[in-house]
Amino acid sequence: MNTIKKYLGIVWIALAIAVAYYAIGIFGGRLTSGKQDDLVFGIIIFFILLPMIVTGLTIFGWYALTDEYED
Repeated sequence: MNTIKKYLGIVWIALAIAVAYYAIGIFGGRLTSGKQDDLVFGIIIFFILLPMIVTGLTIFGWYALTDEYED
């Protein structure tokens, strides 16, 4: 079971990197579209939601890798 936790820790960290990459790729165009609605939406995604999501996934993966969830 501990090996599964370690592998899933790597999966969570990889998922955090993938989410960051795709969010920047997809929502990056919203910041430069010139429309005010897109700009507000892009700022909310980039500066509020994206850091929370990536940090949460990374911390969860790190704890799984370092056996913080040990019984």
